[in-house]
Amino acid sequence: MKKILYIVPHRLNRSPGQRFRCEHFIPILQQEGYETRYAYLLSAWDDTYFYRQGAYFFKFIVFVKSFFSRLYHVCIARNYDIIFIYREAFMIGTTFFERLLKHTAVPIIYDFDDSIWLNDTSDGNKNLAWLKKTSKTNDIIAMASAVIVGNEFLAQHARQFNSNVFVIPTTIDTSYHRMEEKPERTSICIGWTGSETTVKHFMLLEPVLLKIKKKYGDAVSFMLISNKLYENKELGVRTTFWKAQDEIAQLSNIDIGIMPLPNDEWSKGKCGFKGLQYMSMEIPCVMSAVGVNTEIITQGVNGFLAHNNDEWKTYLGMLIEHAELRRKIGKAGRKTVEERYSIDSQKANYVAIFDSLTKK
Repeated sequence: MKKILYIVPHRLNRSPGQRFRCEHFIPILQQEGYETRYAYLLSAWDDTYFYRQGAYFFKFIVFVKSFFSRLYHVCIARNYDIIFIYREAFMIGTTFFERLLKHTAVPIIYDFDDSIWLNDTSDGNKNLAWLKKTSKTNDIIAMASAVIVGNEFLAQHARQFNSNVFVIPTTIDTSYHRMEEKPERTSICIGWTGSETTVKHFMLLEPVLLKIKKKYGDAVSFMLISNKLYENKELGVRTTFWKAQDEIAQLSNIDIGIMPLPNDEWSKGKCGFKGLQYMSMEIPCVMSAVGVNTEIITQGVNGFLAHNNDEWKTYLGMLIEHAELRRKIGKAGRKTVEERYSIDSQKANYVAIFDSLTKK
């Protein structure tokens, strides 16, 4: 049996990127004869301190513990047929562990889904940004036997350092992402989902949402699903804390999904995951006309792309006022995901990459 060692930052079911870039492909790989081991660094206790502002003593403990954990993973790596690295092997700017893994002569698959060669440090670790070295991404790309990325923008960057680059979009398990019965209410819920590191993107839309609130009053409500409390008294946003076991029920409360982004190089590397989640559940969405979003959305057919605040206000207003438009856009969005962004649509391409590296 062929064996894969997954080198990842977080435990199973913790990180959206890991869940939808590699974790939900693991059962498929296992069906194809692969044995897998998930070698992660950060436990639930580590998470408590790692992303907190300050707490430097505890962060040092996490650092030391993680160093020796990763050293152990390097020691066992020779027993595997493929090493899969998601984003990076260690949390600071060294490629020490990647170079050790390269010396094992085991083929390395490197996967990333953001413009991680650019600097985007979490708020809790701004003071430690000097420990990061974003250019390490290019070094890891060059070391890899194959590189998997989430969109063509990322692929163009990766091809500067490696010729064996594959685009596998961030995929949705359409058997899991299905709308549950919506609770009865009198308002149209505009919703956003994301982590504490991307709440700043939701905040970009505050001026538009305030105008929407002023125009429609209690006919609209706003919900934010995240791991961080967000407060805006004028909007009356309801924060729902994300829970894995409840995420489908939480998303089912949304009538219109939004994905605002700044038009910058980091956002061009985004893989449209928020929008794909909405679309898979037949939730009509409006997304910023940035990066891969322009490939996912056919304007007015399976969603809307907004270039500026006026367009955001117009498209949200159309969806608020027309229930049949919401239904039609939602159905088309689901079809798009099934055809191009589902596990089923990508699994053969995904497995083929692993097979190509394990042929004897």
